[in-house]
Amino acid sequence: MLMADEELHETDSNDQKDWQGETSSEAATDDAAKSENAADENAAEDENYGVDMEKVEAVLNATADKATLTPQMQRMMSRQAENTKRVEETIKGTKSNPRWFVPVFCALMIIGLIWCVVYYLSPSGSWPIPNIGAWNLAIGFALIMIGFLMTMGWR
Repeated sequence: MLMADEELHETDSNDQKDWQGETSSEAATDDAAKSENAADENAAEDENYGVDMEKVEAVLNATADKATLTPQMQRMMSRQAENTKRVEETIKGTKSNPRWFVPVFCALMIIGLIWCVVYYLSPSGSWPIPNIGAWNLAIGFALIMIGFLMTMGWR
């Protein structure tokens, strides 16, 4: 038993391998190899299509010189400009409601609901307006409907 304990403690920490250092350096070399392969694949794709991706990005960003482009690229650039102009005009043409619109229709629906609830909970239907009876319900529902109809015009 004594001999087994001695054998266990004989190894020094300096003699042990640094497994974590080895795996992280292997991972770093694998990542570098993958990035090189990706760059090679992108270059191969550019060669297959016959168009440099930098030229395509320049056309899409409208920074390319039209005189040096092929007819296809010129058409693509003009279509991109037309689409951009159409989207900008559409955005400018949209109308929005004033800031008070949403709070008003929400308030009308809530006030109408409260009006109806108060009528139902009041003794003998005497509130919110006494002596008009069930017309209190009509007023409450009218407020709710006005608020609801306002939601139809919300943009």
